[in-house]
Amino acid sequence: MKPELAFCLFKYFPFGGLQSDFLAIASACQRRGFRIVVYTRSWEGDIPDGFEVRLISANALSNHGKALRFSQQVTEELMQRPAAAVVGFNRMPGLDIYFAADNCYAAKAATQRGFLYRLGRRYKTYAALEKAVFDPESATEILLIAERQQAEFCQYYGTPAKRMHLLPPGMNRNRSRPDNAEEIRRTVREQLGVRKGEIILIQVGSGFVTKGVDRSIRALTSLPSELKKKTRLLVVGKDRSAAFRRLAKKLGEEDRVDFLGGRDDVPSLLLAADLMIHPAVNEAAGIVLLEALAAGLPVLCSAACGHAVHVERSGGGLVSPEPFDQEWLNRSLLKLVSEATTLPALGRAGLAYAEKTDFYSQHERAAEFIADVVRRKS
Repeated sequence: MKPELAFCLFKYFPFGGLQSDFLAIASACQRRGFRIVVYTRSWEGDIPDGFEVRLISANALSNHGKALRFSQQVTEELMQRPAAAVVGFNRMPGLDIYFAADNCYAAKAATQRGFLYRLGRRYKTYAALEKAVFDPESATEILLIAERQQAEFCQYYGTPAKRMHLLPPGMNRNRSRPDNAEEIRRTVREQLGVRKGEIILIQVGSGFVTKGVDRSIRALTSLPSELKKKTRLLVVGKDRSAAFRRLAKKLGEEDRVDFLGGRDDVPSLLLAADLMIHPAVNEAAGIVLLEALAAGLPVLCSAACGHAVHVERSGGGLVSPEPFDQEWLNRSLLKLVSEATTLPALGRAGLAYAEKTDFYSQHERAAEFIADVVRRKS
């Protein structure tokens, strides 16, 4: 009988970054001969062949209450049905391995929230779930997806370094720039109704508040009138867009911002664009930044993104320092789109860096690590 792996995550839906990493790692484990059982509160989309999905009700009035109930109910189920290893993509007790798809919650609460927030039940619940993973007395092995994560977790929890393991990025190879990139670019720009000389900004990701879509809209609307008339922002991702549409309308530029929803043709859209803008508020990694570099697309992002280090190292774009400054972003966007030669030069630099850097092996390396943990436990 195949050894069983329990994968735990709050929600699965197509187009989510955490969800994509989960699916790729679980599939890599399945190819290694493991049986995959997924514990989740909800699943949208097709279930891969051979996966067993167990829906956990986790009834509660609040999100933090649901998170707590989920962890409790999964623990109860695993007592009745033990797994060879328990792999979590959200923080909870009882994990053998945690994939750190999110940055340190305690650090965010300390630096971005007030004292009263840290007295509330929401904070105490999420902090306790995180502590169960990172406490020095915990046995959970932690897979990191960005270099800076280790310092934060060590600072707030004193987590032993030997339990933290940095993975390379996990970009899909189909995101690399194809030989017919220029042909695809022309076709997609024509489909999008892009005029000659028009500059296309693109932002990709679900969770528009966290991704800083409002910052991108404000930067676009800060451009001088003549330049603004030939610049458009495409927002690609699954989230509620009403508040951001109202912001664009309030700033008088609703016709310059297009919300395309979740798409499965992101590689083609990246080739059609002229600049990726991604001033995220909080982004543990930001695989879309690497996808842009590998497509030859320049990047303007915030230092809050874990993969911003690759933008800096490549010379393929600009990184806004923290704390975030909207005026810096506005000036930088103006600088990048004002000169016709700037963006192509940055795109070439990013592409050259991507061609010699491992952007791809995260999921296979994670699966190898999980298999090793199973061997050590058995």
